[in-house]
Amino acid sequence: MLASHNLVEQTDYTGIIFEKRPCLDAKGQPCEGIYNAWIILNNPSQFNSYTTDMVKEVILAMRRASNDRSVVAIVFTAVGDKAFCTGGNTKEYAEYYAGNPQEYKQYMRLFNDMVSAILMNDKPVICRVNGMRIAGGQEIGMACDFTISSDLARFGQAGPKHGSAPDGGSTDFLPLFVGVENAMYSCTVCEPWSAHEAMRYGLVTKIVPALRVDGKWVPNPLVYTDLWVNESGDLIYGKMKTGEDLAKGKEKLKSGTVDLSLLDQTVEEFCTRLMLTMPNCLSKTLNSVRKHKLEHWDKNKESNRDWLALNMMTEGKAGFRAFNEGPKDQRECDFIKLRQLLAEGHEWNDELIQAISPQFR
Repeated sequence: MLASHNLVEQTDYTGIIFEKRPCLDAKGQPCEGIYNAWIILNNPSQFNSYTTDMVKEVILAMRRASNDRSVVAIVFTAVGDKAFCTGGNTKEYAEYYAGNPQEYKQYMRLFNDMVSAILMNDKPVICRVNGMRIAGGQEIGMACDFTISSDLARFGQAGPKHGSAPDGGSTDFLPLFVGVENAMYSCTVCEPWSAHEAMRYGLVTKIVPALRVDGKWVPNPLVYTDLWVNESGDLIYGKMKTGEDLAKGKEKLKSGTVDLSLLDQTVEEFCTRLMLTMPNCLSKTLNSVRKHKLEHWDKNKESNRDWLALNMMTEGKAGFRAFNEGPKDQRECDFIKLRQLLAEGHEWNDELIQAISPQFR
């Protein structure tokens, strides 16, 4: 009888879905006895943001799939077509962790373990991006070995806009993917990239159309998908359209239907390509390449955890509560007012938070 190396023998998942789907051979036929494990975030009403319980379940699911002798590859994805993941659950952050650094530090231990469970998996991990991959969603996505994405998806950060720093992996991983300057831009101003831009920067392995109009696949109509430059010499490919072009793109988007079947087909085909390799050689290669991520991740994760916890007493407390409690059209703090108050030497307290927060205006 084979020994079990799982931390727990059975888990009743509530925030994720765990499925084993048969591997397909080169002709698309199921292979007996070997599978791909699909780990699926299941919180679509909150854009698949992960709660504390979901983080625990992802850790256990990653370990389970890693130990399963019949699993060839892992597909990490989410329910629906709006979002892969937008990061930590801001409602939980605002209502429980804001102002409680000792609690958030424990939460960040779990988050760090989730990222490490991906980076140290014995199986290749493919991030199937079905929609937005933002903030902590970007971080757990970059921890994966490959990314295959719908071309309607967007990629980016949110930290400095909402009271945090992208220290759950983005400051470690993103420069390795896109270079220091692009990483600096994304991590600070938090403007998302289209899937086409992300592909051009080297952040993803492959993108595929996900919009069908009159039965035909159509590239994302909201961005420029032809390789050209404007009058100033700026490369426009992948950039969001503006003005009349954007209006026409939105009309085209409304006229079609989102269909992720081509994304699924592409993911399955890639899993097959991984299957057609020597398993131990594949695993060694993965671990050798992952060292470049782990070098930075292991060096910084604990000090980042400490800082992120303490930040929940100041900017994190203000930013997450503003996002959770502010009106839909204004979920950011008054950055100018904040800087003015700090320039005057105002201490961080509830009076300052109330002065800068949209829910109190």
